[in-house]
Amino acid sequence: MQKRTLGKSGLEVSALGLGCMGMSFSYGPPKDKQEMISLLRTAVERGVTFFDTAEVYGPFTNEELVGEALAPLRDQVVIATKFGFDTSVDPRAMKGSGPVLNSRPENIRQVAEASLKRLRIDVIDLFYQYRVDPDVPIEDVAGAVKELIQEGKVRHFGLSEAGVQTIRRAHAVQPVTTLQSEYSLWWRRPEAEMLPTLEELGIGLVAYSPLGKGFLTGKIDESTTFDSTDFRSTLPRFTPEARKANQAMVDLLGQIAAQKEATPAQVALAWLLARKPWIVPIPGTTKLNRLDENIGAVALELTADDLREIDSAAAQIKVEGARYPEKLEQMTNR
Repeated sequence: MQKRTLGKSGLEVSALGLGCMGMSFSYGPPKDKQEMISLLRTAVERGVTFFDTAEVYGPFTNEELVGEALAPLRDQVVIATKFGFDTSVDPRAMKGSGPVLNSRPENIRQVAEASLKRLRIDVIDLFYQYRVDPDVPIEDVAGAVKELIQEGKVRHFGLSEAGVQTIRRAHAVQPVTTLQSEYSLWWRRPEAEMLPTLEELGIGLVAYSPLGKGFLTGKIDESTTFDSTDFRSTLPRFTPEARKANQAMVDLLGQIAAQKEATPAQVALAWLLARKPWIVPIPGTTKLNRLDENIGAVALELTADDLREIDSAAAQIKVEGARYPEKLEQMTNR
């Protein structure tokens, strides 16, 4: 597995990480614990060193799963987790008022202490603010994480779905190692302002949902039905009408994949990897064959001509549907 360094931080991780959320939360019922432990350990055997979780996944059960699975392999892995939600409120409340934010410094410290125990580690490698809390100055957030770093409880500070001015303000207090943002062929907003800012400041980008929450794999179409516990059932971009319209993007990936003797998912991931050397996608999966398929993307070389062809064709496709309901979208790019 190739390695990448996230910005100027010196944090080296595998070129492809593993998003662990779906093992416990959001994509239907929780998966079998022993199967997921086996999958996580197999990922390490395959060369994956970067694992992404959060207290809010479950809540708490995903951190516990990751902690149990990776405890024997601690010296081989980088574990990222997140703070920023009020976990006394059900995080699955995707409808109505939505999740409740809480990035007060005292909560950040409490989350860190609890996450260390659940993850069975003595230092959090990368600690993200999950969403920017408009009620807490970002300087206070960065200052709280800086204290945790000085105490040896956290190694690196990250932000998720933050706006460029917020990133600059936070970075002035405590250097930001990486920004986590949705980024894929069907969500390219980071390209306008975010990528130039990150490059200027020497901050890495961790791309979540690099396969469009599964859509870009080609295994979802307008007739697919989602379990009531699958949060995609609440997303405007996943209505049957939107899926039918957005099939054009999958068809494009399929055409390129056929030329490359690859899969649509591998092309989508290789496209991201080719954008910048400091971008690390973290596709999630609960299946070993998907894990291996995703890892195969690291070896897929897209030429400059391939990239121009993809970009030119993708520019002709209008992606239908908002990526989140309005309440959740309002929590991004602050």
